[in-house]
Parts: sequence; structure tokens; C-alpha cells
Amino acid sequence: QIQLVESGGGLVQAGGSLRLSCAASGRTFSSMGWFRQAPGKEREFIASIHWYGVRTYYADSVQGRFTISRDNAKNTVYLEMNSLKPEDTAVYYCAAVRAYVNARPAEKDVDYWGQGTQVTVSS
Repeated sequence: QIQLVESGGGLVQAGGSLRLSCAASGRTFSSMGWFRQAPGKEREFIASIHWYGVRTYYADSVQGRFTISRDNAKNTVYLEMNSLKPEDTAVYYCAAVRAYVNARPAEKDVDYWGQGTQVTVSS
């Protein structure tokens, strides 16, 4: 059974940091990513890491503040979030991205989703 399990969400003050983790089980994915969905908004791309770490992509809104990485031995991907802002408040979803994707992935490029983890940034 294939599962993506996120952890690390929570409540943090503006300017603070959080680290999200996503552990994959059932198979190995060469490319993975993070999306988020804020209340009343559509789910949006945040960051992705392709071909076991060869390339990364970021949304403009998080470039320079967030860092995606992975531990291939643990089949786990991470999202380090620094300088958090209230507008970063959302449910964050881990995604298994199709291996042929060589750009910022869209939702249609995702084969599997995690259950989501809530990140709340207070002002």
C-alpha cells in the first residue's frame, strides 16, 4: 500500500520556523513536492525536488524562505520553512510527482497525495 504521511505542522508566530516531513512507503518516488491550500483558496504549488535531488523548483512566494530536501535512504522529503508569514497559513500536502515532470508541477502531475498537515502562522 502506498502512503505519504506528513508531520511537523503546528502553530508558530510570524518570523518563526517549522520543518515539515513526508515519509513515503510502499514504493520509492524519484520526484516529490509540497502544495498548500489556504481557506477559501485553491491548492497551490510550493516546492518540488526532482530525480532524487538533482533539481528543485519553488513558488515565487516562498523562494528564499523555504527549502525542500530529501533523504533518499529514508524515502522522506522535508520542507524547511523560515521567516514564516501569516499568509503562509494553510494545509500543506505532500505529493508524489510523476518522474517525467521537469518544471513546477501542477496538480495533474501528481500521482499520490498525503493527508495534509496544518500550518498556522500568527501575527
